[in-house]
Amino acid sequence: MTTRTATSKTPDDQPFDFNLDGVQAEVDLTPWRVHWNGRRWEFQHAEALNVWGLMEGAESGDVGATAAIFRLALGQEQWADFRKIEMPQYKMKALFNAYKKHCGLGESEASPSS
Repeated sequence: MTTRTATSKTPDDQPFDFNLDGVQAEVDLTPWRVHWNGRRWEFQHAEALNVWGLMEGAESGDVGATAAIFRLALGQEQWADFRKIEMPQYKMKALFNAYKKHCGLGESEASPSS
């Protein structure tokens, strides 16, 4: 009996309209480091987070979206440890605002309704 081996994919020589493979981040994706509860926590830059996980979190509203951001930014192991520590809401607000500032994500500037 002969063994089959996978054949290499032939290059895509068909025309395309956009090369997503060539897109690079426009900002420095340096992780953000925080000291809390006697430990250093490292958050991945918001622009580097997996968009599919962010969308899933957004389906649960603002709270779900915020939790998804931190879950993805911290990664599975850190997130599990992070959740074990009680956090007052005022600290979460400060943390989220500082994270947004680090990532260059400002408040939306919606115009007031007339």
